[in-house]
Amino acid sequence: MRAAVLTRYGDVDALELRDVEDPRPKDGEIKLRVVAAGLNALDLKILSGAVKAWFPQKLPSILGFEASGVVAELGAGVSGFTVGDRVFGQVRHSFAEEATAPATALARTPGDVPPIEAAAIPVVGLTGAQLIEEAVQPKPGARVLVTGALGSVGRVAVHVARQLRARVIAGVRGRRASEAAELGADEVLALDDPAAIERLAPVDAIADTVGGEVIGQLLPRLREGGVLGTVVAAPAGVKERIAVRSINAHADPRRLVELAEEVSRGAFALPITGHFPLTDVREAFRRARDGGKVLLTF
Repeated sequence: MRAAVLTRYGDVDALELRDVEDPRPKDGEIKLRVVAAGLNALDLKILSGAVKAWFPQKLPSILGFEASGVVAELGAGVSGFTVGDRVFGQVRHSFAEEATAPATALARTPGDVPPIEAAAIPVVGLTGAQLIEEAVQPKPGARVLVTGALGSVGRVAVHVARQLRARVIAGVRGRRASEAAELGADEVLALDDPAAIERLAPVDAIADTVGGEVIGQLLPRLREGGVLGTVVAAPAGVKERIAVRSINAHADPRRLVELAEEVSRGAFALPITGHFPLTDVREAFRRARDGGKVLLTF
């Protein structure tokens, strides 16, 4: 089969299209014929070598963490799926014509969800939902600030926080404030405006998808005893006065289906900024650097 292979850490020229051995499903796994695979921030960081201490790769390696496709083969012990089912979910090494994944990480693609667009949902959908539901855990009426609210994870976080009846503040760059108003948040905060941050009334929780200097500037607006939920590294020395909860997305097929159905009926949007065939994987990575959701198609 054909796959996009990372041959070394570096720039996009480290990615090569190669013929590799077809994967075989282990016990409890499903092999799927990949229809589309989503690029995520982690793929970019792995390519550059920025996270090799935490996500070491045995090079050459096939990247990718999510996919949609069609069940091609069932490993021993798998039930509830049949060959030919349309599925999507968290799938490692998905930048290839075929891939395997634990059956527990996959769900049937809802009939009203286009099979290609389904590949955009698993990583950012579950990350954003679990950031709110498991890390922040807001009560109705709680003031929750979501940083990077126009990013894919941030959009999901805003949506889920609103579902839980929190009062949501969408944190974005000032030039995108009018765009952020369309998210349905109760307030919009310009994260690059120190005066606006200073005027912000105290919040009960921050759902952080940005990190860096931004979160340092926001922490004084988080009330004592509040919650910092984060998908990036938490700042040092803050755990004494607030609760800090980090999240790494885990498989949840039931929630994944719910999120896909919500996207399908327009409850929230995950804009896709580019579709690229596998042969254009380098260009896909270049586009992904500009933000938005990029898909590889097969």
